[in-house]
Amino acid sequence: MPSKSASPAVSEARACPGTSLRPTARTHVRAAAWLALTLLVGAACPTAAVVVEPTDATAPTDAAASVARKLPDAGTHPGVAVGVHGAVASAQADASDVGVAILKQGGNAIDAAVAVGFALAVTHPSAGNIGGGGFMIVRMADGTTAAFDYRERAPGKATRDMYLDAKGDPTDDRLRGAKAAGIPGTVAGLAMAHARFGALPWKDVVAPAIALARDGHVVDSWHAEDLARVVERSKGDARTTPSYFLQADGKAPEEGETWTQPELAATLQQIAEHGPAGFYEGPVAAALVRGVVAAGGIWTAEDLQSYRAIEREPIVFDYRGQTIITMPPPSAGGVVLRQLLAAAEVLSLHDKPWRSVDEVHLYVESARRTYADRNLLLGDPDFVELPMAKLLDVSYVRSRVADIDPLHATPSSKIGAGITAGKKESEQTTHFSVVDDAGNAVSNTYTLNLGFGSMFVAPGTGVLLNNEMDDFAVKPGTANAFGLVQGEQNRIEPGKRMLSSMTPTIVVADGKLRAVLGSPGGPTITTTVSQHVRALVDYGLSADAVVESPRVHHQWLPDKIWAEDRISPELEAGLVARGHEVAKRGSIGHANIIEVDPATQGFRAVADVSRDGGKASAY
Repeated sequence: MPSKSASPAVSEARACPGTSLRPTARTHVRAAAWLALTLLVGAACPTAAVVVEPTDATAPTDAAASVARKLPDAGTHPGVAVGVHGAVASAQADASDVGVAILKQGGNAIDAAVAVGFALAVTHPSAGNIGGGGFMIVRMADGTTAAFDYRERAPGKATRDMYLDAKGDPTDDRLRGAKAAGIPGTVAGLAMAHARFGALPWKDVVAPAIALARDGHVVDSWHAEDLARVVERSKGDARTTPSYFLQADGKAPEEGETWTQPELAATLQQIAEHGPAGFYEGPVAAALVRGVVAAGGIWTAEDLQSYRAIEREPIVFDYRGQTIITMPPPSAGGVVLRQLLAAAEVLSLHDKPWRSVDEVHLYVESARRTYADRNLLLGDPDFVELPMAKLLDVSYVRSRVADIDPLHATPSSKIGAGITAGKKESEQTTHFSVVDDAGNAVSNTYTLNLGFGSMFVAPGTGVLLNNEMDDFAVKPGTANAFGLVQGEQNRIEPGKRMLSSMTPTIVVADGKLRAVLGSPGGPTITTTVSQHVRALVDYGLSADAVVESPRVHHQWLPDKIWAEDRISPELEAGLVARGHEVAKRGSIGHANIIEVDPATQGFRAVADVSRDGGKASAY
């Protein structure tokens, strides 16, 4: 990769199916500066812009003007960090500290986000990854926005019925082992974002992850439990590689022990030295293909060489005077978020007390209808025609919620998709948020799908592979591993990106950054994000209060409300009285939020430590 100071080159644009040729998605050709960092701490095809309600609210009111910030109140939440120069919130402490260290070194929010993404691949292996994929939303201080799609793709040899047995029923090969893995996009996506907006040399932002893998990191209680669980779950299954997660004593790393991953360190070194080519070509790519094929998978060298991340135009819309910037398809998140928030406005949910029976009943009834559309109508926009204009139109949302009974639940059996058509990532998806002193912001959600993905590490690489192929409609009309029933739009096709629920989101108020948020949790991701946006905008809750609020979820099928144990007995009883089935669970999602405090303009970062660990770091 050429030096950071080299003039950026615009690579040749190539048209994608269903899009016009535009030179807006470009890769700046750069290469690593050969500096050692001792911190422990091609062209893509753009889609058309998806701006729901024309607004200039994403642009700053005083572009490039410095902001006078003061430290905001830290509150009492254990996961809060406050600062005036920058902040990171992620699912693992070392990764958050790496992000802040990059900011202190002079990097911007994008540099820090890339460093966090690579670090989590080492320290948070159940979801952090270079063997999976995801989505990133960027908003620069000058108002520039971008959406980076680095979702996995189906291999070229994939077939529609590849996971069906002789009786036509889905097999668990879609869940475990090399055959379950889509072609990873993380390295390409992080590289594209860095090429577009990064300030530091590429090698510098990969170096902390190399150090963490080579020298090891101390395993905390949350991750010790995760590692022990994956070893137990994969025991005796020849399709998986539990030995990768074992120490020399034959046990998974325990709390307080240092875990080193020399093979992963070597792979990251190749990426640092050669950029994305160090992963998609050369010895790492050869080892990946060799390992996958030997284990029964269907990858080819061409699958890796031809993978491209895509810079898309984000979905941008207004919600009660604030601007929401979020992800377009193949993430369903932005469409569902738009519909949920439009429904909230149509139904005047802001007039109902927060977490009251009336508010939650109307909210889940709108979610019931929204998820019917999500599951039946959405897919990869490069393969299927999506009714985006209709789905994003407020009048359509108004018609969808018009039949809501304010006092009684509507059975999901009586609700279908609102338009005739022409899964979920697990809780182990992970989200991180980053802001810098200038006000640049990154919201990133990425995943392996289920915790530890396919549970298969390609020999010699240290790369844990995803099991994202289950996010396709393996058999349209039947539920995937997480209860989502999906349609023909999301069927398996070679080179296609599977539908996702990931919803990285940025909120802008009066032309200024207000919040950066997202969550893991599969289909619960978008309901979690929508509730957080509403709590911030409608009720004026601070980020720590938002994170502490009880969460609920409805996804059309199965026909039940999922609710956290922390909901009040009165709320549960009221929902049951209106005809809802309420299924309780310990937690929904794992939010990592950063807000710009309206009073001080300082940063308040919050990690969802009470639900699944993590750390917010700020300075």
